[in-house]
Amino acid sequence: MDLLNTLVDKGLRRELPTRDEALAVLATSDDELLDVVAAAGKVRRQWFGRRVKLNYLVNLKSGLCPEDCSYCSQRLGSKAEILKYTWLKPDEARKAAAAGVAGGAKRVCLVASGRGPTDRDVDRVSQTIEAIKEQHEGVEVCACLGLLSEGQADRLRSAGADAYNHNLNTSEGTYGDITTTHTYADRVDTVQQAQAAGLSACSGLIAGMGETDADLVDVVFSLRALDPDSVPVNFLIPMEGTPLAKDWHLTPQRCLRILAMVRFVCPDVEVRLAGGREVHLRSMQPLALNLVNSIFLGDYLTSEGQSGQTDLDMIADAGFEVEGADTTTLPGHRVPAATGCGSHGGDAPDAHGAGGCGSHGGGCGPCGEDTGTASVAEPSEPLTARTDLVAVRRRGAGTDLAPNA
Repeated sequence: MDLLNTLVDKGLRRELPTRDEALAVLATSDDELLDVVAAAGKVRRQWFGRRVKLNYLVNLKSGLCPEDCSYCSQRLGSKAEILKYTWLKPDEARKAAAAGVAGGAKRVCLVASGRGPTDRDVDRVSQTIEAIKEQHEGVEVCACLGLLSEGQADRLRSAGADAYNHNLNTSEGTYGDITTTHTYADRVDTVQQAQAAGLSACSGLIAGMGETDADLVDVVFSLRALDPDSVPVNFLIPMEGTPLAKDWHLTPQRCLRILAMVRFVCPDVEVRLAGGREVHLRSMQPLALNLVNSIFLGDYLTSEGQSGQTDLDMIADAGFEVEGADTTTLPGHRVPAATGCGSHGGDAPDAHGAGGCGSHGGGCGPCGEDTGTASVAEPSEPLTARTDLVAVRRRGAGTDLAPNA
């Protein structure tokens, strides 16, 4: 297939595909799917071998968010029956993080709901970072607190944070349809503030919100231009009690094509399979390891993931290996600059009301064609909430039960 040969060659050279080439990946048929995965897998192995980086989420503050992000179970007006609690104390967060590190996580992602942190909140998180680093000197810590104000990224960096996450989530053209309480430009500004402070930037997307192929390509090309070190790909978890609870647009095949497209556009970046993988990829999760080089271990912010041991078994059974703490994740040409998706180069999830990495989280037309609407298959029955596929997190941080790690 000439398209795939071209994309592999470009990926090995870190060259940007054309928009038409990216759209064509999303438009491939199910008969071509394994060829697409194999091609993107060559690019993945060139830059990351068969290593899989493990990341662990700690939800420092759950629910109670004033933002109206339609995908989010912690949003303003959400009726989702999630855990709601205010800030964990540093020692509580440290204990939660220790479970993930014991399970093999190389990075701990500290997430808090809300529009953005106050200076007092930054002090709290700084104390938590210091507590974690004191116990686990080599662990990476990523903060994900929403929109940053001037100077806050520098303070987090000084406290020992390695990375900051803030997702773009969807294309600039459709962002206002998903969130009205902040803008796409606000998100871009926060990622750039993190980069300017020397933090490794992480920014990704949520697929499955009714977007078109053109929207998906737009946001991934925007991410490449923004140049984060890691790109988490979330698949919408339609949580009961949220506006998108009935938006079940994804199939496992669709998810794999999206991951392949992201890999071709951002060949040498940490592509992380984030929220929604168990819900939408299901039994095809191991195949996705040929496309991504990073996953979250165990549970997410407000929903449960599969068991941590199942994650580890899946990695081993698929012929991959867990990345060790003494291994640098990014290729050598990206490490000195520590900034980037595309041609140079660190890595990191995102807070609700400002992001949402690992928290929950369409359409095909002919090559290069914008169909204007998501061309997903018409369901045979009316779409309804799928509580059988989505379990609310009731263990770990904010509870008295042991975490899943």
